[in-house]
Amino acid sequence: MNTFREITGKLPEQLKSALNRLPDGVVREVEEIRFRCGQPLRLQCGMRERVFGEPISQADLHKILNNLIQYSYYAYEEDLSKGFVTIEGGHRVGICGKAVIKQGQITMMKEISSLNIRFAKEIKGCSSAVLQELLEGGLPINTLIISPPGCGKTTLLRDIARALSENRIRVAVCDERSEIAGMYQGKSSFDLGPRCDVLDGCEKAQGIPMLIRSMSPQVIITDEIGRPEDVSAVEQCLVSGVTLITSIHGSCQEDVEASAIGALVKQGVFRRLVYLTNAGGVGRIREISRQETSTCCAS
Repeated sequence: MNTFREITGKLPEQLKSALNRLPDGVVREVEEIRFRCGQPLRLQCGMRERVFGEPISQADLHKILNNLIQYSYYAYEEDLSKGFVTIEGGHRVGICGKAVIKQGQITMMKEISSLNIRFAKEIKGCSSAVLQELLEGGLPINTLIISPPGCGKTTLLRDIARALSENRIRVAVCDERSEIAGMYQGKSSFDLGPRCDVLDGCEKAQGIPMLIRSMSPQVIITDEIGRPEDVSAVEQCLVSGVTLITSIHGSCQEDVEASAIGALVKQGVFRRLVYLTNAGGVGRIREISRQETSTCCAS
């Protein structure tokens, strides 16, 4: 709640005044604040949406972004080119506008047209319902969390990292989008336990092998796997004896098998498939599927 008030303090006066009048019960439910040029501000509170204030101008959008990143464009240059920044507290600010492309790569975003502040949440203990399913002989096994957007998969992964780390397991987080740890000035914004190392802002295809070589983890945790280049990183975990716990967007096994890592799922590489639902709270388990161990790719 304090974080919400801190962020609203960086908004234009008329928006700040409107949001500061919200009751605490509503503030606790806020998941996103969306700003679109020419549209009023919108709050996403679970399945409900609230609309506030007058249409927002492009000047307002630039001012909001400047305040959120404290005018440190150089420090956020790489993230800005990817269309988002992670601010203090681990919260993610998505950015849309006119992409500036040089040599086939997006180098910056200008003429900002919309911003989306997504509030990162830490819910300690939310992994307790699933944690024992992810262990065999006290050690973690390869696990894939399958979830539509907004069902709390990142929040769940964050708590799994904490719980395993507190259970004397060496954990490494490959945090490509800076969402699991929310690193800010070299420190995690969340409690990931005493035995967790974080590689921040690095693509999984490069970061996972790097963590295996440099940090000797027992388990690597990462988010939103599924691109073709991620397959080799998964395979490197398998041959190195390092467990992988990760997530993918989807609603059913057919969705997963149609992805780039579908062949690995069919081989039984992931011993547990955990399906989330948005009914009943963050990280709510809909189903856990137990896969047969692959004869060539066991964890």
